[in-house]
Order: sequence, then structure tokens, then C-alpha cells
Amino acid sequence: MNIILLEKIQNLGKLGDRISVKSGYARNYLLPKGKAVLATPQNVAVFEERRAALEKAEAEVLAKAQARGEAISGKAVTISVKAGDEGKLFGSVGTADIAEAAQTAGIDVARNEIRMPTGAFRNTGSYEVEIHLHPDVNAQLTVNVIPEE
Repeated sequence: MNIILLEKIQNLGKLGDRISVKSGYARNYLLPKGKAVLATPQNVAVFEERRAALEKAEAEVLAKAQARGEAISGKAVTISVKAGDEGKLFGSVGTADIAEAAQTAGIDVARNEIRMPTGAFRNTGSYEVEIHLHPDVNAQLTVNVIPEE
């Protein structure tokens, strides 16, 4: 299925790219979320008229993401959890726990922006977590997992 992207999508393309994707991906994700339109002659003409406004809106979103990234980078949150004598947690620390701790610390982070490629934390220690704010903007947040007293 041929579509025109209305915003930058990681590993797919940037604003205005005409690409071919599987029809299920287009019908179930890209089209309903407003991230793309079908590449019909009418939609191509409408897109070319709206291109300047879409590029301006995307630049504003990128600027906001960069500002948030600068505010988040270098910050640290501490999460206190139950742990055994050897530092092994009773349970784990996941994205929801990190998002809640960040909100408590005054850092604006949503759960779906947190990337944990190695999975949930199961031991005490200090971890670097990537916050994915925009396809071009990632920030680093330090998460300190300590045992409860």
C-alpha cells in the first residue's frame, strides 16, 4: 500500500516521503493515528498545499522535544524497593515504577517514552535509562535502585 508520511517515523521515513508499507500496518496504525495518508492523486495535491504548515508543526514538536531532553538529561531518580541481603529485588523495577518516580521528582516523563532494552531491573544499583522523546531526540536518566530500610 502506497502512503505519504505526515510526520517523521523512526525506521520508516520523514515528512513527505512516499513509501510502500504492508496494508495492515497502514490501515491499523498509520492511517488511524493521522501519521500518513493514502498516496492518491487528490491526497498528493492536498499534501503539497499543506507541506509548509506540516513542516512548521514538526519543527515545533522537535524543538519542544529537544527542550524536554535537555531538562531530563543528567537528572537522577531514586527508587526504594524491597530487596534481599545480596541486592536481589523481591519483584522488579519497570517502566511504570520509573515513570512514577520521575513524576514524583518533578521530571515530566511518560511510561511509553522509557526504553529498557535489557528488561526490568531485578537487582539494586545504578542504571542508565534512555528516554525516547522524538525520533531524533533521546535523553539519559539515571535510576538508582536502593533497598528499603
